Amino acid sequence: MIDNLARIPLDAIRVFEATARLNSFTRAAEALGMTQAAVSWRIRDLEQRLGVALFVRETRRIALTLEGQRLASASSEALNLMRRAINDVMEQDQSVLGITTLQTLATQWLATRIGMFQLANPDLAVKIDVDNGLSDFSDHGTDIGLRFGSGQWPGLESRFLIPALFTPLCSPELQASLDIRTPADLKSAPLVGLPQEWAEWFARVGMADDRNPPPPRVVSENQAMEVATAIAGQGIALGNPVFYAREIANGQLVRLFDESVSLGGGYWLSYPKERRSVPKIARFRDWVLEMARTDPANIEACRASGMEVGTLG
Repeated sequence: MIDNLARIPLDAIRVFEATARLNSFTRAAEALGMTQAAVSWRIRDLEQRLGVALFVRETRRIALTLEGQRLASASSEALNLMRRAINDVMEQDQSVLGITTLQTLATQWLATRIGMFQLANPDLAVKIDVDNGLSDFSDHGTDIGLRFGSGQWPGLESRFLIPALFTPLCSPELQASLDIRTPADLKSAPLVGLPQEWAEWFARVGMADDRNPPPPRVVSENQAMEVATAIAGQGIALGNPVFYAREIANGQLVRLFDESVSLGGGYWLSYPKERRSVPKIARFRDWVLEMARTDPANIEACRASGMEVGTLG
């Protein structure tokens, strides 16, 4: 049987994969450190070797042909597997654990515990990257993601960590100045956070017909910033009681109601399926799941949400 792959230079596949992924000769050239002319030549040479067109070239854009789409999917998967395999066998890769996580999860939960992991694993250096985006794990150095969502991401194995529960939080001083006994009393209170989250919270507590929800005083997409504003006595924020258990316990924050409301999704531990057995990933996975299982606030939150730590997404 003829091995057609032997007729194709690996560098040509690399150039094609970058061009298809970035959908641009120019951006591929910049990413690969080549000239646009060199990228264009490589693609045309590859097309001649294959005997098919891989791109439709228009005046200001390019698009993959059906053959190009098939090759793009396979080449991207193959090159990502090669990158990960190379990383796995490098000594440096084995001694550094790269974690990408969300800011609130990092500062309010992981940061107070990660020291215990490092003490138990002195041979591993931990590199934490705080990023609200969803890493595709293709970059060198990213091993694990702690992310928010449904737990369903193509190519990843996800384990459930923490429910996405929210409850109104404020400072003791602000609570003393307000007369809040029911959720309806929040209509006249200074609120902090995204309007759509408050609207959903009101709907979940039976106030969906309220046509005049209070406009938030401060709007942010960062839960940590919103709750920091509440700690300063400047408003009432929706916060996850798991993340702010310490502040609630020491009196910096007050839960206005015992109930917490789920606004959908949750926090998950994720990593590429084919790397589930890599020792450093397995060690962190086992450790962080144990931390989540033994966290008193998370035990209560999981009971309220009906979720179980470690459940596969």
